[in-house]
Amino acid sequence: MTIHGQQLPPREGHLVLGATVRTLGAWPSGWRYPGAHGNPADDPAILRRTAQTAEAAGLDFLFFGDWLATAAEFEHTDPYLLARIEPFAAVSYLAAVTERIGLVATVSSAHAEPYTTARSSASIDVLSGGRVALCVATGAEARSASNFGWDTVHSDADRFAAAGEFIDILRGLWDSWEDGAFIADAATARLIDASKLHPLNYVGAYRASAGPLNTVRPPQGHPPIAVVGGSVNARRLAARDADLLFASPRTFDEAVEQYVSARQQVAREGRSAQDFRIVTPILPIVGETREAAWDIYDQLVALVPLPDEPLSDVRLQLPSNRTFRTLASVLGVPLTSVALDDSVPTRVAARFSSLGVQLVEAVRARAGRVVGGDRPVTYRHLLVAHAVTAPVLVGSAADVADHFETWFRARAVDGFTVLSAFTSAVSSETGIDSFEAFATLVVPELQRRGLFRTAYEGATLRDHLALPTVPNSHLRVQLQPL
Repeated sequence: MTIHGQQLPPREGHLVLGATVRTLGAWPSGWRYPGAHGNPADDPAILRRTAQTAEAAGLDFLFFGDWLATAAEFEHTDPYLLARIEPFAAVSYLAAVTERIGLVATVSSAHAEPYTTARSSASIDVLSGGRVALCVATGAEARSASNFGWDTVHSDADRFAAAGEFIDILRGLWDSWEDGAFIADAATARLIDASKLHPLNYVGAYRASAGPLNTVRPPQGHPPIAVVGGSVNARRLAARDADLLFASPRTFDEAVEQYVSARQQVAREGRSAQDFRIVTPILPIVGETREAAWDIYDQLVALVPLPDEPLSDVRLQLPSNRTFRTLASVLGVPLTSVALDDSVPTRVAARFSSLGVQLVEAVRARAGRVVGGDRPVTYRHLLVAHAVTAPVLVGSAADVADHFETWFRARAVDGFTVLSAFTSAVSSETGIDSFEAFATLVVPELQRRGLFRTAYEGATLRDHLALPTVPNSHLRVQLQPL
């Protein structure tokens, strides 16, 4: 295989496969889909069903992102942000109702205390048998900051430097107790070997912690650390500290370039690039056939509120990127006498700007629609493609597996974290939701191609991700030659 002019052997092995949990769906109006879940009060049942579906499919992990504020405006953009179960509570709950799948909780290094985080994560890792990971977010949003009494948001440099110290403290505290520290010698009345309990005494520019931690060392040694983002600072933090990077490249070529660059950066930090995983989000809309998937996508498009569409006779406060004026600006043509569901004439499409041409291509890829074809492009489809920028992939199980295989074999990513357009309500009788469709249709196809394992091969999340267990730092010091 040739990538950017370099001949590389075909890539073997299994891809990383997780699911990003958004109970109200990752599609802006997915909750409007017939039979879909739309009440966060019912989230416990949805979380349990999703986790058990994911575990039955053998997925590596469930990922719980976070956002430390809410606002009514999210109703039409990101409804899953309106109200959600806190990530540590979610993974604690699911640790009790699952046995093998990994659980990734997000923590804000800007708004959380490292000692509390180290203690909570170590405790859940013990209770789950080594299935926890932490995604360290740096927090850069004014509304979230105000919820913690901040009147300013710190600079990128400060926030990422503080995040690095936060992670240093986590790892130092996790190493407080060496293995074998609890000797329980009744004859001598010694419960512990005190020489195997270590204070931390960490004092940084942003964070400090004395230690030691009053929780035993996690089964994984150190729960894996994840970082989200493609900024220079995020990639630098990931290269220094992360086991897992959640990256969102816009194109295949960009993904390949970022993959090579990130692994080189990891190596420059003195770490093994073989112990570093890069995964990217994907929102697959899967049907038994490609045409069935197109139908589902068309229904989701129709559910996105757009201008001049009354809903319960209430005028909606829609995002600015959903107006005809915005679409006309993007397409580079006037839209004074068209309706949303009008087909785009060939003569008009010929005058589209380069951005307009990209939207036409996006509609073709998502909905199988072609200007002037039997399934024509409509202005509604163009406007939704512009407004909904999620990494949508529409097709049959084979289509989705083709995409996964191409990106994995070409070393563009190590795997994917799957978003769901909507989830079905507990009482729904209309059929499976979008995640269940992925689990039952796509995962078996990936297994048939040898891209994903057919059963769990280890007990911990580090096992699932093929990451080594981290030895205690104090033990490493003791083993150094004199």
